[in-house]
Amino acid sequence: MANSNELIISGSDCTAAFQAAYANRYTWEPGFSGYKGTCIWEQEGRREQGSFQVGADLKASVDGIANEEIHKAIASQLWEVAIHRVRRSFEQTHGANTFTAGDTNAVGTEVIVGGKNSGDRYRIKNNVVTMVHRHIHGTVVTIFTESTTSTGSGYLSKSYSSSYSDPSTGEPKGGKSYFTDSFVPLGDGGPWVLGERLVASDAHGDTPASQQRFLFENLEELS
Repeated sequence: MANSNELIISGSDCTAAFQAAYANRYTWEPGFSGYKGTCIWEQEGRREQGSFQVGADLKASVDGIANEEIHKAIASQLWEVAIHRVRRSFEQTHGANTFTAGDTNAVGTEVIVGGKNSGDRYRIKNNVVTMVHRHIHGTVVTIFTESTTSTGSGYLSKSYSSSYSDPSTGEPKGGKSYFTDSFVPLGDGGPWVLGERLVASDAHGDTPASQQRFLFENLEELS
């Protein structure tokens, strides 16, 4: 499989290289039973603490936090991380797509998607998906990954940005967000889960800039 940008010629089929980067993402082993722990939310000196559980069905439940917005924010982070740990074969996810190489820049080699998800684009570099540009539910989401954590069984995004825009006009929908994630293995070499997430968001319209910190501690795998 090609894993070097130099091997990918613009206009060529780059399915093998994209599949290598896809397979290099860290995912949980099938049958992962879920986990639980303490959850902490912090923003501008305010701190809320509760408990959480992510089941084998990937559904997150949060207890001990009365504020609905904070409760939802914590559950949302847990769910978002969990769905990206599900192992799906390349054929399941991308079997109806084609992949053609575009240009190569500092971010990586462009992967232009055709077929079912035509209009989507990625960039890959050193077996890492460094950029995602996808159409989801009438919105375009663009994610740039700047650094990663190596688990020994694939990589996890460590620092990255995400932005949403209108697919027809390109106008931004909300401020750009910047994430810094720290992952930890459960027990001795167990599944890697989120230990801390910092989210900084730019101001947009009437919404001011903000920064939130999510901590997940006392982590235990469910039996």
